[in-house]
Amino acid sequence: MAEQANWYVVHTYSGYENKVAQDLMTMVENRRIQDLICDVKVPTETVVEEVFDKRGNKTGEKEVQHKLYPGYVFVKMVMNDNTWYIVRNTRGCTGFVGPASKPEPLTEEEVAKMGVENVVTDLSVEYKVGDTVEITAGPMEGSVGTVEEIDIPARKVRVKITMFGRELPAELELHQVKLF
Repeated sequence: MAEQANWYVVHTYSGYENKVAQDLMTMVENRRIQDLICDVKVPTETVVEEVFDKRGNKTGEKEVQHKLYPGYVFVKMVMNDNTWYIVRNTRGCTGFVGPASKPEPLTEEEVAKMGVENVVTDLSVEYKVGDTVEITAGPMEGSVGTVEEIDIPARKVRVKITMFGRELPAELELHQVKLF
């Protein structure tokens, strides 16, 4: 392909970000144009919220996904008339971000700053496969287990925990585990 795919920002109706992303990826698969529309993302962050009962007493914590940019979807694509038409006419999409709705690609600095592409190669952890670790957050907090797998790009770690005489696998984020 002579042209390079760039990241573009698309306006959506509020609350329709995931639906637009899903519909767009379905359309890409059906038309087999993965080389033109490479990726669609709705950047989110995991936030720990406190849970209270009816009396206002704290009963625990839960992890919730919050959209970093409500009302926007990020699309990595090669811009041409066909791809513009496909994205622009996806249900829930109101247009591209740019002057006079002319699509303006994000710069590499903007992509890095906004966290659209998570290229993580230099991240390191203090534990390795086979080490005994303690879970520091989430529903299994305080449990001890053995590291089975570490996935740095996905920022995940799989830990085997023994509970009630059974071995249970738990997939956690890297920051939820520390060396025991």
